[in-house]
Amino acid sequence: MGIIWEQAFSQAPGIVWQDPWTVSKLPSLKSLDELRYFLDVVHIKFCLIKPYFETANYPVVEARELLPSFDVDIFEYQHLPGFSLVAVARPLSYFHEVFQFDILHPLVDHPEEMEGSVCPLEANVMRQNQLAFQNRLPRQMHDEFQYYFSERDITDLEHYIRILSFLVHMERGHVLSKTNRKDFIFSGINASFPSDLDTELKRFGLRIGKFRVGDDPCYELNRNFVYQFLMELYGFPIVSERRTSAALFARRLFKLGEEFLIRVLGQSDRTLTTLFAHPQTKAYPRVDKTALVRLDEDQTDLINRLGDMGAFVDEQERVIILRVAYRQHKYDQNNVRQDRALSVLRQEIIHPLTGEVCCEANVIKDISNMLLKLNDIIKGEFTGKIRFKKTELVENTDTHEKRLKFLFAWLCKHQRRIIGYSDEFYSGVIKVLDGYLLNPENHDIFKSMQALYNDVWSQYSFIRQARRVRILEDLTLRSSRSRAVSWLDMLQQMNNHLQEMKFEIYPYFDELVRKMIALGDRVLHNSYLNKRYMQGKDEEASAYAIRVKKQYRRLVGLVDELKNIRKQRPEAGESVAAKGEAKQ
Repeated sequence: MGIIWEQAFSQAPGIVWQDPWTVSKLPSLKSLDELRYFLDVVHIKFCLIKPYFETANYPVVEARELLPSFDVDIFEYQHLPGFSLVAVARPLSYFHEVFQFDILHPLVDHPEEMEGSVCPLEANVMRQNQLAFQNRLPRQMHDEFQYYFSERDITDLEHYIRILSFLVHMERGHVLSKTNRKDFIFSGINASFPSDLDTELKRFGLRIGKFRVGDDPCYELNRNFVYQFLMELYGFPIVSERRTSAALFARRLFKLGEEFLIRVLGQSDRTLTTLFAHPQTKAYPRVDKTALVRLDEDQTDLINRLGDMGAFVDEQERVIILRVAYRQHKYDQNNVRQDRALSVLRQEIIHPLTGEVCCEANVIKDISNMLLKLNDIIKGEFTGKIRFKKTELVENTDTHEKRLKFLFAWLCKHQRRIIGYSDEFYSGVIKVLDGYLLNPENHDIFKSMQALYNDVWSQYSFIRQARRVRILEDLTLRSSRSRAVSWLDMLQQMNNHLQEMKFEIYPYFDELVRKMIALGDRVLHNSYLNKRYMQGKDEEASAYAIRVKKQYRRLVGLVDELKNIRKQRPEAGESVAAKGEAKQ
């Protein structure tokens, strides 16, 4: 298959685009893996690299945009290409398909019937395919389409590159499927992917325990969380209809056991998102994203290594082709990172001339880069754009008001990572934030924008408390920093953390308190712990068992205190809504 990449990228990017619009001697594509390789070649070159060199100030994707949870898009770049497609590894059965599209017919689906003769219907089939395609195009593109395809078979993938130049102007999707000869063709246009969003959302919310039948307040409180979690499982924020329908259609095809591939390129995210079935996946289809990303200038080792490989699309601007694969996570209500539907599994840098994965590198979640960006925000030296609370576009950090808004967005974006990363990284974050938010010199400035400061402080406090809850989670598994801990050590450490948190529980976050109580109850009801240490008489127990009993009883008291605190809070539950509203 390497010949495809070599032919499509026969010239170095950015010099002169005079490559042929067809891929000659294209081998028969009989598997989804072969088809995907071909689509990678075509889409990366003609939908990412080619627009990059032909568009002034091309909006290269920022690395953080590929890091879950995904940001809602700020701009729609209507001059850039966009499309959606579905490929199924079988012949189509037009009536029985679960989605609507205009079908295109292969010229020769039964070659044994054609030997030694010319099919009398061949010209008519070709003409009908052309008319079906042309009728879905803007009128001003008809002449150009006829110029290229009046005598060509548009279903042959040799012409897919040229066809793509028209497909990116269509709102709806296109279809690839197999013929009876078991090779892939371009087989449909104007596809509308079904998205029964209401049913899927409610069914999913009920399954994970966030909705209750007939409970309107519960539905209103948790709907945004469920919607965001469901969409993120399939690699998207809550965005356009094109990407919503693609995500839910992938969900449906996966449940039907189809061997499929769905790909979407958004004009706002400039990213190729691919969802596909894989034999090793049991719960959800796999997700990956491919985009042109600019490396941060301080990633010097990686920049030097890629320069030696010739792996830059644009070396001067440090632009690379980055593919990120993700891992999906089932919902766990007692996990402090319960909103984590997706995490980064693998990052691959693709060579622009060979198509090979030239290296794997930590491009989008480099800890040092995150801390540097945080420092830049605090100092007012960060340049960029964010959308504050989904409504206000904020550029740069030249005022304290803007810095607080950037800080709020940064804390929302990296909440999971601050909670879950190493103690060293966490200490660095705390040092930077405390140095800014608690600086006496900024007291009067922050007082003049108290509401905004409170928003940032609330988000920061949530993270600090959630970090402690995450440590409790690790202790209930009897592990700490990747090492096993004894029952006595676990109980002592849990009690110490709960004792401290009891006095640091303001601001109050009901979800975190509920999780602390659940984690405490999990330990107190552990059958082995109770049978081994708690059921015997004190005078018959060993010194170690007596110490365990003492810590156990202390834990009982601390959990009861937390339960009383929660009962006495009339606003219990409100923090969940506040947290949901704070998400960017």
